[in-house]
Amino acid sequence: MELKYTIQRSSKRRKLTITVERDRSVVVHAPEGTSDEKIDQVVASKHQWIYEKIGHPQKYDSPHAPGKELVSGESTLYLGRQYRIEVVKTGLKEIQFTQRFFIPDMQTSKQAKALREWYIGKAKEKIIPRVKQHARQLGVNVAEVKIVDNRYRWGSCTMKDNVNFSWRLIKAPMFVIDYVLVHELAHLIEANHTPAFWNIVRTQAPTMDKAKAWLKENGQLLEQEI
Repeated sequence: MELKYTIQRSSKRRKLTITVERDRSVVVHAPEGTSDEKIDQVVASKHQWIYEKIGHPQKYDSPHAPGKELVSGESTLYLGRQYRIEVVKTGLKEIQFTQRFFIPDMQTSKQAKALREWYIGKAKEKIIPRVKQHARQLGVNVAEVKIVDNRYRWGSCTMKDNVNFSWRLIKAPMFVIDYVLVHELAHLIEANHTPAFWNIVRTQAPTMDKAKAWLKENGQLLEQEI
C-alpha cells in the first residue's frame, strides 16, 4: 500500500517532523531546502509508526456525534454551552440569539446554512481580536488572521506568518479557544513542539491541560457539519 503524504517546508523549521491529522492525512513538516529524496527516506523509516497512528482506534475511529437537528427543543453549542433551539414560524428573517437560538422556519438546508453563517460571523467577531491581543502579549507579528472552514484542524500557521482558525472553534469554551490561538502563535516563535514551545504556551494559556482534555473529550462535537 502506497503511503501518500503532503510536504510543508518552512525556513523557520530546524528539524523534520511527521504528523498524522484527525482525518488520517499525513503531513511532513520540513526545513526549507530539504530534498524530496531525504523526506522519502525519513518517511520510509517511519512507515510502521505512521501506519500505527493512522489505524489508532481511539483517536480516529470513534463514531461522530450525530448531526444536529434544527428543531424546537434541540440544542446547539456556542462558547462551550448548549443553548436551546426554538424555531419561529413567522416574523423572523434571520437567526437571533438571546440565551437561546431563535431560527426562522424554513427548509432544513437553509436553516443549516444560516446557522453556519451565524457561527462564522461570531468567530470573526470574537476570535480575530483575541488573536491580535495574544500576539501583542507574545511579541509576535501576524501578517493576517483568517477564519476558515476546517473540520479536522482547529488552527494552523503558514510560512508567511498568517494564522488560520476553524470557525468551529466558536463552539468551544473561551479557555479552549485561547489555548488553540496561543498554540499556533507560539509556532511563530518556536517551530517545533520542544519543551521551550510548551513553556511559552503554558505561560500564555495557563489552563492548557484543561483545554487539551476538553478537546480530547469534545472535539468530535466541533467536527459536526454545523
